[in-house]
Amino acid sequence: MKASIFLSFLGDILKIVIIALAIVIPIRYFLFQPFMVRGSSMEPNFHHGNYLIIDEISYKLREPQRGEVVVFHYPLNPSDRYIKRIIGLPQETIKIEDGQIFITKNDQTQMLNEDNYLPISWKESWQNYSDFTPISLGEEEYFVLGDNRNASSDSRRWGTLPQKDIIGRVYFQISFPDVFTTVAAPNY
Repeated sequence: MKASIFLSFLGDILKIVIIALAIVIPIRYFLFQPFMVRGSSMEPNFHHGNYLIIDEISYKLREPQRGEVVVFHYPLNPSDRYIKRIIGLPQETIKIEDGQIFITKNDQTQMLNEDNYLPISWKESWQNYSDFTPISLGEEEYFVLGDNRNASSDSRRWGTLPQKDIIGRVYFQISFPDVFTTVAAPNY
């Protein structure tokens, strides 16, 4: 009697574990995945040790947008994952002059306004962020920068980011004491 109750209990536990795995595994591998920030390249918005939830499904339904923060496979070592902000979109030309970013598409040039996510005091402290030879992006290529331009290995150093290397966009930031914070792309 006791053995059959125990076996029934184990069977129920096994069913719960199988159902939980059947739900969690597809979510983890196809919809969302965790990411922990390492380093200071995205300060002041994301700090070393911040825990993020990456949305993997959005870019299967639409193209990445300027200003979105993405996690991707580092093009020079695909086993590494990096986090950066999308600055340049496919078919655009990016130029950095006197610390300002200029974007040209279809012979129209605009200066990128980053005030939505980078405080002026932060930008004033940048060093070595002067001129950058214009770079033209091909189809499915992006230009990405870290928010902390002084401490970021990004498209200025290693070139464009192929769309195929993008894992997903940062959707949630989990930190304490605030717990959950959604991450929205700035409006331009």
